[in-house]
Amino acid sequence: MSLLIHKPTLWRQIQRENFTSVQELADFLELSEENRALLLDQPRFVLNVPRRLAEKMAKNDVADPIFLQFVPLLKEQVASPGFTADPVCDKLFRHGKKILHKYKGRALWLATSACAMHCRYCFRQNFPYENEHAEDFAYLKANSDIQEIILSGGDPLSLNDAALGQLLYAFDSIPHIQRIRFHTRFPIGIPERIDNSFLELLSGLTKQVFFVVHTNHARELDPEVVAALRKIAALGIPLLNSSVLLKGINDDPETLLDLCQALINAGILPYYLNLLDPVEGGAHFDVSEERGRELLRYVQERLSGYGVPRLIREEPGAPSKTFKA
Repeated sequence: MSLLIHKPTLWRQIQRENFTSVQELADFLELSEENRALLLDQPRFVLNVPRRLAEKMAKNDVADPIFLQFVPLLKEQVASPGFTADPVCDKLFRHGKKILHKYKGRALWLATSACAMHCRYCFRQNFPYENEHAEDFAYLKANSDIQEIILSGGDPLSLNDAALGQLLYAFDSIPHIQRIRFHTRFPIGIPERIDNSFLELLSGLTKQVFFVVHTNHARELDPEVVAALRKIAALGIPLLNSSVLLKGINDDPETLLDLCQALINAGILPYYLNLLDPVEGGAHFDVSEERGRELLRYVQERLSGYGVPRLIREEPGAPSKTFKA
């Protein structure tokens, strides 16, 4: 009697090729000794970057905007006033193990702690994730004012389709939940995640789905990434983008304009431009609110209104995201 051998999916095989060693990535990028001296070799928030993104990084260039988003630098060890482990006070709004309920009408589900990549400015890098969630569904069912469930993490697409499907269909069965929203960066690094199995999962849902990707620079949107996301749009699912305003990455007028143009040309509506959440170790990414307004005025003068994101900040305890422009 032969045993069935379950081969890992293509996207999972690709994920296993991520760079997780700072020195191996430094070798791949052909960094000089001078540039290697800027790296944080043993970061608390470990390096995790897909090869697709590493291949987009310029060789021996520590100012490259893709490099800066994912590679740990010694700057992360500099303590800065106001930059904390829990900058948006997630713990104050936790209900059960996996639910954050901050705003009326919607709740956020922390699907997993895992991500396809580790962004150095991640505001949830210190969050104490839990695996159990039995009582969380009871909370959702008991709160009929929750009309929208937001899948976040970590990254919900880190779950395999069996686990993700079980979760999605559980949400889909709750009568008062009308919308299911994904927040994900996974397709930017591993577009192969958008495979037929995942598309079948989405097409089986009865509730309206929204798909929000996180892209900060136009170079992240290569043809394979765009093609994968268009498969989702073909199901009638709106595509939106949420960016973070980051120093040295997208705080230049032409760079931000290029990003917005690349998004709308791909059929993705720029949704939010987030001011940095002040997470410890991230102060070197900070861009002022006034600079953010200047940048969006530049974009607004050159693009149709649907191509201009809204400048926002998350302020703990506020009834919604706070609009700054």
